[in-house]
Amino acid sequence: MQRIDFNDQISRNKRNSFFLMLVVFLILVSFGYIISKAFEPGYFFVIMIFSIIFSISYIFLSYYNSDKIAIASVGAKPANPQDYKMFHDLVDGISIASGIPKPKLYVMNSQQINAFASGRDTHHAVICITDGALKKLEKRELESVIAHEMGHIANYDIRYMTLVAVMVGMIAIISEIFLRSLWLKGDKDNKAGAVIILVGVLLAILAPIFVQLVQLAISRKREYTADATAVKFTRYPDALINALRKIKQENIFPEKKVSKSIAPLFFASPLKNLTSTHPPIEKRIQALEKM
Repeated sequence: MQRIDFNDQISRNKRNSFFLMLVVFLILVSFGYIISKAFEPGYFFVIMIFSIIFSISYIFLSYYNSDKIAIASVGAKPANPQDYKMFHDLVDGISIASGIPKPKLYVMNSQQINAFASGRDTHHAVICITDGALKKLEKRELESVIAHEMGHIANYDIRYMTLVAVMVGMIAIISEIFLRSLWLKGDKDNKAGAVIILVGVLLAILAPIFVQLVQLAISRKREYTADATAVKFTRYPDALINALRKIKQENIFPEKKVSKSIAPLFFASPLKNLTSTHPPIEKRIQALEKM
């Protein structure tokens, strides 16, 4: 079996994520070109300005409060050092090894083995772990799960995914405005104009679906990157492999409902219908076994 260096894995997945994000940007530019041809050129800039203001305003509030929103949505409580000493000790060790400031720690009441990280940067980050993970994982397995979440923080994944969300949101808004604006367009179209509008309609219908699929693909790439970063921090891929195998075997889902907007943050997808935000556990294990 050919071995993979974790640094190569991290670099490869970051390049792939950048490429996928470039695809979203090119779709946005193509959409703008079609709109400028179908309508007056200035019309596109009006739509673009509106969509930018609306999507960025919405995402901005979520981004700067991402840690608070995530913690409140799952009803997590602060992990005080007295009751969760090992949790704090493991995070302290990884924080020193990685050079990342220690995040605020929380515990979520759930019997599922899971965890998530959130926050706009390394100085405003939180890690939340479930009761199930604290009870069922051995020390090195727990350390590897924590290292995975610290990897998300170190790689600024929340910031990256927020930028992607802004672009995806802009495409959705532009698509909606374009389709509605067709009712206002006069009957002065020639045959070439009709073709442009037809292409625009197809793009308006298909682009939001496609970019959401790209967004999910980027999310999966960031999970692989966080796994590789965890190996970089701990130098022990077997522990992360064992933790993933335990998650696969137990097949338990949280007692309380997890918001769809928060589910992609988790170490393993907590919802059956959102598995596409995470790579299959088998593939994550296969990648780790090559490191």
